[in-house]
Amino acid sequence: MSANQQDHYEEEFDDTVDEEYLVADEVAEEEEADGGEEYMDDEEEGDQEEYGGFYGAREVEGDDSVMEIADDSVQGFFEHKEPVYAVAMHPTESNIIVSGGGDDKSHIWRADNGEKLLTLDGHTDSITSVAFSVSGEYIASGGMDGKVRVWKTHTGEFCTQVDGPDEIIWLDWHPKGNVLLAGATDSTIWMWAMPSGKFMNIFNGHAAPVTAGGFTADGKHIVSVSEDSTLIVWDPKSAASLVKLTGADARFHSEPIIAVATDKESNLAITGSADGTSKLINLHTGNIIASLENHSDSIETVAFCDVLPLAATGSVDNKVSIWDVQTHRVRHTLTHEDAVIQVKFVANSVNLVTCSADRTVRLWDTRTGECLKKWMGHQDAVLGFAVSSNGDTVVTGSDDGTCLVFKA
Repeated sequence: MSANQQDHYEEEFDDTVDEEYLVADEVAEEEEADGGEEYMDDEEEGDQEEYGGFYGAREVEGDDSVMEIADDSVQGFFEHKEPVYAVAMHPTESNIIVSGGGDDKSHIWRADNGEKLLTLDGHTDSITSVAFSVSGEYIASGGMDGKVRVWKTHTGEFCTQVDGPDEIIWLDWHPKGNVLLAGATDSTIWMWAMPSGKFMNIFNGHAAPVTAGGFTADGKHIVSVSEDSTLIVWDPKSAASLVKLTGADARFHSEPIIAVATDKESNLAITGSADGTSKLINLHTGNIIASLENHSDSIETVAFCDVLPLAATGSVDNKVSIWDVQTHRVRHTLTHEDAVIQVKFVANSVNLVTCSADRTVRLWDTRTGECLKKWMGHQDAVLGFAVSSNGDTVVTGSDDGTCLVFKA
């Protein structure tokens, strides 16, 4: 990239991120202008009977018979006929959900009554990631067809399609503006200005699929990890690699890195690897602060707590480890009956939500290690979930082709 091109993209990144938000009144005005009130009705939640009578048990069709399964959900969405790989919740209106899966479609639907609002099509292969922009004004979907498509949330108006990467693995919106990242199997990360779809940068530095990544909470850096056992901290304006850790360092990972998360202060990263370890890393210096070792198999998911110096790691060994980030010691070991697929802390809370191939979703108090809730209802592995900012609603996507809604 030439010096003139670099200056251009740095200026464009600043303009795209800073010019549009985030002022609460402006966001509210945009949502009202888009007719957002048509979908929004969070005040009328009611009790479990109001959600369609799912609570208790429901009948599901087997190969040759109809069986009854325990079902703790209060609502469900059943339009997907293939595994649901991705689910996201509107950032301010927890009843608005988008899900995408193996049927090559995304659907916008309501968590309170299961009503389908819109179908978002145009992909020609499985959808692997869906994400709302920071204000909720836009929805992005990424698929194995290498396409990223963006719509307006409240109207379903199609905005743009961008191509370039190979199969999309993950998407992430900038925390302060309409800039979208996509990580792909071809070792690249792409960045666009939305909703125009204007190309902003491409990040080259990995040598294998970019398994996880995203913007730091302050929006000033990008952190990504790869199957090539590398972690890179990027400057989003210039696409320069600021920090790079590789498997050549004996202290770092020796096998593919599957997961990464950064803390609320944008100072630390935690990784999860197929080698069964996590590393705690200073994002500014690249120093490996600690190696966190309490698992016997691949670590698939990691997360930081917003309010206490805690982190969580989830593994194929059926365990979740709760780590003290300051002492680097395990505080609690939590157990599922099968591989742990995703862990996520409730925003500004010590509570942790986990899902597993054991078909359950669980809510934990990480201070005590107590399981507060165990939700059942899926017939197959729970592949992911979204949780509301207040922690009272969890929406899941499963290998059984359904989405379920659970209430804390």
